[in-house]
Amino acid sequence: MKAMILESLGEVNASHTPLRLVGRPEPFPAPGEVLLRVTRCGVCHTELDEIEGRTPPARLPVILGHQVVGIVQERSGDLGGSPSTATTEVVTTGDRVGVAWIASACGHCKYCLSGQENLCPEFRATGRDIDGGYAEYMKVRADFVHPIPDSIADSEAAPLLCAGAVGYRALRLTNLQDGGSLGLMGFGGSNHIVLKAASYTFPGSRILVFSRNPQEREFALSLGAAWAGAIDEIPAEGLDAIIDTTPVWLPDMEALKRLKPGGRLVINAIRKEEVDKDVLLKLDYPSQLWMEKEIKSVANVTRQDVREFLQLAAEAGLKPEFQEYDLGDANQALLEMKQGKIRGAKVLRI
Repeated sequence: MKAMILESLGEVNASHTPLRLVGRPEPFPAPGEVLLRVTRCGVCHTELDEIEGRTPPARLPVILGHQVVGIVQERSGDLGGSPSTATTEVVTTGDRVGVAWIASACGHCKYCLSGQENLCPEFRATGRDIDGGYAEYMKVRADFVHPIPDSIADSEAAPLLCAGAVGYRALRLTNLQDGGSLGLMGFGGSNHIVLKAASYTFPGSRILVFSRNPQEREFALSLGAAWAGAIDEIPAEGLDAIIDTTPVWLPDMEALKRLKPGGRLVINAIRKEEVDKDVLLKLDYPSQLWMEKEIKSVANVTRQDVREFLQLAAEAGLKPEFQEYDLGDANQALLEMKQGKIRGAKVLRI
């Protein structure tokens, strides 16, 4: 099979192409696993975090990619499921399924048993701890794949599996009520889906978008944002909740100033870049934290998040914006993401 492999860590830039297209044997599914023929794989900012060492892979070389859509080609004889609270559906050969960031969890710790398998100490991530979807085939535990609704095409489904699902989790964690105001810091692959989901779920709410990129601000307005401005702009109204998806700290410092009393900032990023970590020293308690403002992080996703969001997307007719690339052009897609050339999501055709 063809696969794009990561062999060493390093900065992604115009002179460094971190992934190499190689030929590899097709993987063989172990008991409890299925073999997928991959048709699409989304490109996520977390892949930049992996390549540049902020959340390094468990081993090298590794095949990245955790927004995977594929067809079940083979299933092992033993498909015993995890005893966690997630609903497990039996998958059969020919089924179209998706794989998200969560590749497995132990199923018996206090977090798994309470519906928080995303916090499991044995959490394993697709494309980091196991080989992912930047390849023609991949294997994965059968109880961690997700049926794709018929109304959602492959390239539409891929971004929903991470950018959409983790955005959905972030939206739930805001505790937003219909009629409340929501701010979105950054407007890439995840927050553009959050805007669509929030507009459907909370039709009485105003959604305001903050982005450094004028094109992204125009894009947000075209999708129905009530207001769009730069990261340091101050809108006329305070916000009940803000979701930050940027890789840096400064937007969080700005977001806290814009929250109403009792408002909540949800940081939807697996890691933050350290180049501007000194802004943490500029935290002003009266304007940024006082009046019972809250900060909450998002850690991974559960299977329930993924399946609920896929169902919501199907019901709402939610279609992410995306750009397609051939598998061999994965380096180009990653570089454009690093450079901020983002309009919606990026998807590899396998």
